[in-house]
Amino acid sequence: MRIGLVSPYSLTVPGGVQSQVLALGRALRAMGHKVRVLGPCDGAPPEPGITPLGNSIPTAANGSVAPIAPDPSCALRTIRALRDEQFDVVHLHEPLVPGPCETVLMLNNVTTVGTWHAAGGSVAYRVPGTRVLANRISHRVAVSQDAMRMAAQGLGGTYTVLWNGIETNRFAKADPWPTDGPTVLFVGRHEPRKGLAVLLDAMEQLPDDVRLWIVGSGPETEALKARVAESERYEWLGAIDDHELASRLRGADTFCVPSLHGESFGVVLLEGMAARTPVVASDLPGYRNVVKNGDEALLVPPGDSAALARALRASLTESDRTDALIGTGLARADEFSMSRLAARYVEIYESVVG
Repeated sequence: MRIGLVSPYSLTVPGGVQSQVLALGRALRAMGHKVRVLGPCDGAPPEPGITPLGNSIPTAANGSVAPIAPDPSCALRTIRALRDEQFDVVHLHEPLVPGPCETVLMLNNVTTVGTWHAAGGSVAYRVPGTRVLANRISHRVAVSQDAMRMAAQGLGGTYTVLWNGIETNRFAKADPWPTDGPTVLFVGRHEPRKGLAVLLDAMEQLPDDVRLWIVGSGPETEALKARVAESERYEWLGAIDDHELASRLRGADTFCVPSLHGESFGVVLLEGMAARTPVVASDLPGYRNVVKNGDEALLVPPGDSAALARALRASLTESDRTDALIGTGLARADEFSMSRLAARYVEIYESVVG
């Protein structure tokens, strides 16, 4: 089957949707399908099998900045790619985000599947014409109950709820990054929604030998660096590649995900679980999609630095509890493997191609 996967977000900018699109493409190719990934790229494509659609334009969205490409040149490249590739089915991720996904739907000349990732509300769904475009999608998928509710409230329609997948072997087989003592890892954009400021407050309540690896960057980076400039406990890593990320996850003693809101699915929690690292995270509805029974990770009220510090201390010092978290977390991560997700999507593709 010839499959096109479309990301509205730049594939050279780290992000949850982009990671899902690229990983799904690899899994589908491993199953023997012919796959091309289409999306904006600010620079060289990050891997083979990608058709770049031009540069992105950073745009405020959902308390973050989305690297989208709603310009005419991107639309023309999208049209050319559809003509050249002759896909059997085109899989649109966040299908109503302005850019290549909307271009595909406006043309309405190819069979489509759409996956909704976001949760928490979207003004875009109230724009006139969005329901018309959504109705052109042959099969709708949402990555969580929260994402489904948001899409259904704004657009109507019925949805299959699947999951975000992870490449479990990539994390399980990574070589652990060496540490100099108890180490916590944070991964995410440095903006209020991701809660890094709360984690820095919690670190002040932990013993001095606890260190923090900080991956990513964002509008708060310089201000947050200035807060802890006198301390050697913090290592600001910036952007790192997937290989180093997997190694850091394996090497850290605890993976902390202190987001405050706007998360529809806890794929980052699953990555920590697959790396056999105990996870401490905010108790958000989206993360409850992953922490099903409450014993796969330690959850704390979002924004509560004292509660976060207590949970981090427990994960670093209570070995019996940590071993239990690792065991249940690993079993939970296996349920969300990308290979299983790809197989489910193939069933959907076959049903709509007919």
